[in-house]
Amino acid sequence: MSVPALISKLEATNSRLNKESIVGTIIGSPDEYEFFDGAKLALNSLVTFGIKKIPTRSGKDGPGLDYQSFALALTGFINRSLTGNAAREAVDRMMAKSTNDQWNLWYRRILLKDLDCGMSEKTINKVCKNQKRKDLMVPVFSCQLAKDSEGVEPTGSVAIEVKLDGVRVITIVYPNGDEKATVEQYSRNGKVLENFSVIRAELEEAGSVFTEPMVLDGEVMSASFQDLMKQVHRKSNVDTKDAILHLFDIIPLKDFKAGMCKQTQAQRRIKLENFFTSFADLQMLHVAMLGQEVVHMDTEAGRKRFRQINNDAVAAGYEGIMIKTLDAPYRCKRTDDWEKLKPFIEVSLEVVDFEEGDKKYTGKLGALICEGVDSGKEIRVNVGSGFTDDEREEYWTNRKKVKGMIAEVRADAITKNQNGTYSLRFPRFKTFRGFNKGEKI
Repeated sequence: MSVPALISKLEATNSRLNKESIVGTIIGSPDEYEFFDGAKLALNSLVTFGIKKIPTRSGKDGPGLDYQSFALALTGFINRSLTGNAAREAVDRMMAKSTNDQWNLWYRRILLKDLDCGMSEKTINKVCKNQKRKDLMVPVFSCQLAKDSEGVEPTGSVAIEVKLDGVRVITIVYPNGDEKATVEQYSRNGKVLENFSVIRAELEEAGSVFTEPMVLDGEVMSASFQDLMKQVHRKSNVDTKDAILHLFDIIPLKDFKAGMCKQTQAQRRIKLENFFTSFADLQMLHVAMLGQEVVHMDTEAGRKRFRQINNDAVAAGYEGIMIKTLDAPYRCKRTDDWEKLKPFIEVSLEVVDFEEGDKKYTGKLGALICEGVDSGKEIRVNVGSGFTDDEREEYWTNRKKVKGMIAEVRADAITKNQNGTYSLRFPRFKTFRGFNKGEKI
């Protein structure tokens, strides 16, 4: 059975188990290399061809194009030695040689990076893993991710950054000598991002300084996170003119594909600083370098500074801070070389009302309704966690005494409501302040 026929067979069933069975039969068959190599080309996010529109084929079949010749021709697209008109002409030549089924069911879909048969790399990789053929698996797009800090202060020397609340963007820059670089952008999961054209335009200019393809890791921010998310994948009426890419890391593309860059965090930071210095004469309005401070945690001054940065980050409205190990490599997985610390805030608010609980808390306190002003912001929030069962019973029974007391509430951050008032993210009760109503101590 030819590979185009196998694709048709995969198209014909909606059953995940049937698809897995079909893929399983290909392993060890004469079609093994062509199918799995083509699947890697189509489904590996880091393999791109730089062409968008691929025509379908109709009419009389061509003489046939063997897969080896097709795959060899794709090398020019992948390394960008074939672009523009030359690339389109190469596509036309391959299409003319192919049969209709070869082209429409297989080669065209590889070029479009969509096998269009209801199957992703997850299905292929599951089958390959089960049959102990990891060599046939499709590489999965992955960048370095942080683990949650357990709240324990780090030791030694670490780099501290604020934790941005935006869209993680992996940018790949392909230098073209003295010409403008080619720039591609992806989400943290490998989905192509096409709507940050103002950012790419600046990096096309700056990227000419590179001598090899590079990966720039960062976060895109705009005035409103909600508005930014609406624009990320919009097909029309895109407005990202206020978007800014804040870069915090840089590694060679070859290392990113390999899953690790051995250069340390400190070395990569110097490399990123040098990159920005190299195009200082360019007006970069949409690309910036995220600030970073090295803190020496083995000194009392360093520990004090760490806590100050932490508090300042929360006060400024950031999600928290990132703690990065200076001598660690970049690894394309979740690792404790990066830790994210989302510190809580504490706000003192007056208890103005109550909500009764339900189910096991029927007849007991469900939540305290609290109001007050903190940092010039009028806050109203329902606080429903942080109580013991005994406290829920006590506070509900003694509502008259509790009303007007000042509750100290912990939360992740102050949030703004659509009506202009403020609330708290993940509020939890800590204690009452003072002994009398309205007393703050």
